[in-house]
Amino acid sequence: MDIYFRIRKIRDRVLSAWVKTMVVLIMLLPVLIGLSLFYKSWLIMGHSGLSDLLFSSVWRPLAGEFGFLPFIVSSVWVTFLGLVLTAPICMLSAIFLTQYGSRRLLTFMQPVIDILAGIPSVIYGVWGILLIVPAIGKYIAPAFGFETSGFSILAGGFVLSVMLIPFILNILIEIFRTVPHDLFEASYSLGASKWHTIKHVLIRKTFPGIVSAFGLGLSRAFGETIAVLMVVGNVVGIPLNIFDPGYPLPALIANNYGEMLSIPMFDSALMFAALLLMVVVIFFNVLSRWAIVHLEKNQ
Repeated sequence: MDIYFRIRKIRDRVLSAWVKTMVVLIMLLPVLIGLSLFYKSWLIMGHSGLSDLLFSSVWRPLAGEFGFLPFIVSSVWVTFLGLVLTAPICMLSAIFLTQYGSRRLLTFMQPVIDILAGIPSVIYGVWGILLIVPAIGKYIAPAFGFETSGFSILAGGFVLSVMLIPFILNILIEIFRTVPHDLFEASYSLGASKWHTIKHVLIRKTFPGIVSAFGLGLSRAFGETIAVLMVVGNVVGIPLNIFDPGYPLPALIANNYGEMLSIPMFDSALMFAALLLMVVVIFFNVLSRWAIVHLEKNQ
């Protein structure tokens, strides 16, 4: 019995040490990635000042001029446009499926949402080229007095919003389903209507989770590459409206990295673009986490 106890104790210690090691590795992984990108970006940061890299719009790599402002602005345009387009769809769909729809409908829709999440991004890109780009070029842009080929910020935002729907919608459905049914019964007993209960009980109770869902969606949207690359136009320049073509940071890396490895300065510039993406994603994750903690304290 004593031997069995010692063996079990040793096994527990080994498993505990293994789990702690994995946790430390997971915590170190983003640090290691960040340090690697910073090391690879040091060449371009030593060649050009940080202000020139971030706020210059001149992009002439062969002349040694690397201005990332057009790519940063394009990334912001596409990401926020995609989030604005998908936010009401996800919110209203999640409310309907969890509060108005039947259990059978929700059971049917969940695998459909999973299928949408599992479709390769290149398929969304092809769909955007076949449908969204011609629609913008022939109908939507002329209706607002603009001329465009259709490859634009708006096309990238449309495709990105469709890609974000299953990701954000799944999170919102799970968040709404965590609200105890007793809260709804208490609200109904006080004479509140269905919509009044949803507005003042459901949304208020889950608001930190809603912020978290859209914060994660925003972070993911910044890194989407292939589908956006296929429809956004990839023209270096600061877009002045949603019908102008753009060139987001992920598209810059995907388009140029393979063939520019032999040029040290260009390679370092692309690593700096990856570092910018990582910094932006971390910033929005920290910001959304701060908002969640602040909202939970005020509830």
